[in-house]
Amino acid sequence: MGIVLDSSVIIAAERRGRTVREILEQLKEVHGEIEIGISVVTVAELVHGAYRTKTPAQQQRRLEFIERLSSDVPVYPVKEALGIQVAFEILLIGGRALHLGYEVATLNPRDFKRVPGLSVIQI
Repeated sequence: MGIVLDSSVIIAAERRGRTVREILEQLKEVHGEIEIGISVVTVAELVHGAYRTKTPAQQQRRLEFIERLSSDVPVYPVKEALGIQVAFEILLIGGRALHLGYEVATLNPRDFKRVPGLSVIQI
């Protein structure tokens, strides 16, 4: 059994001034010796938030926090339900195209063909 941390948990702790080590220690106090990880999607959300800060100092602090988190906690890739690994950017682009009912035009159809149900046009 393990825990995958959502970005909301990490953001709230970071805003309260907690370090990565403090966050992990608190989780282990409550849940015992348990595996803790994050999704690559969480990392993307955190980086996006860091670049939306108001000051360069805030941005630098948050980027350092993300770097520490990513080095102390396993970052898990996005996987399609059948166990096929799909790159994050491919998943986002392909998922959006599916949602809109569109096809994806690409020079690299191999990666996009891994997204089930997606129609791919090679240009």
